[in-house]
Amino acid sequence: MIISKTPVRISLFGGGTDYPDYFKRCKGAVLGTTINKYIYLSVNKLSSFFDYKVKVSYSLSEQVKSLEEIQHPSVRECLKYMQMTEGLDIHHFADLPARTGLGSSSSFTVGLLNAIYKLQNQEAQKKSLANDALHIEQNLICERVGSQDQIHAAFGGLNLIEFDQNSYTVNPIDISDQNRHQIEDGLLLFYTGINRFANDILEEQIKNTNARLKDSFLELMLEMVYEARDMMLKLEGPTLIENLGALLHSSWEYKKQLSSKISNSHIDRYYTLAKEAGAIGGKLCGAGHGGFLLLMVPKRKQDDVRHSLKELLEVDFKFEQDGSQIIYQQ
Repeated sequence: MIISKTPVRISLFGGGTDYPDYFKRCKGAVLGTTINKYIYLSVNKLSSFFDYKVKVSYSLSEQVKSLEEIQHPSVRECLKYMQMTEGLDIHHFADLPARTGLGSSSSFTVGLLNAIYKLQNQEAQKKSLANDALHIEQNLICERVGSQDQIHAAFGGLNLIEFDQNSYTVNPIDISDQNRHQIEDGLLLFYTGINRFANDILEEQIKNTNARLKDSFLELMLEMVYEARDMMLKLEGPTLIENLGALLHSSWEYKKQLSSKISNSHIDRYYTLAKEAGAIGGKLCGAGHGGFLLLMVPKRKQDDVRHSLKELLEVDFKFEQDGSQIIYQQ
């Protein structure tokens, strides 16, 4: 049995420029971090006693006699891609719900690949895991997904990821421990209770991107990636929180221009309540429309913001450094 542990991520700046539809013709860049909330996958070889080839347990349970019968697209395509011929029993566990904007589907794919590599007695390199996951999700499953989630899940840490036409570069942001704790302590994460399929939300945004209707906003959001990095490296204390929060707010205002589906009346209400209570800025994580609301709030105002959003569930978190790992093998 192999068990993998793979973090989800929070995208802070640049989301939208990591879609191939954009960075194949313009430079893209994102700044984000993995957090200490995880996707766990156990993969166990099946003996010949069972009358099925693969068992997959997630929100549903599947027992199938061939790979082609598997309904879960990531499981099906990962097993085919890795040329698995042995019977397998696969179980999925998670710290947080799926379809909430934290990149959990890509963490699932990266974690499953990592476990299968280990099952085949291979040590998977971080870049190989990211590249394989990108290929499976974008080319084999043909999902409308960006290119940051797979990389964050594989590499872990606080990173600035740059995209050009043919490649990407992962640049770890080496901030001081003091600034890391300051940013962690200034961010609050609330679950809106709204689950959604990213594919549905992204259809309009990608059409707009292909038509080059939103390039001016994407260019401004790209610039903010580098502004945020410089703030993290050069500013300290309350000044850092104030400036990062204001930049998050501006980025959220631009992001909402990419598609009419990114926000909705419920999200706008929550965001307004948080701002009125003292939040400096924030954003929805991921594609938008629901999931998790991330807010930058000075310490002295955090209880006020929590009270204003008391109908939402707050999730405590810290940054994470390791990316996908194998935590058990027997």
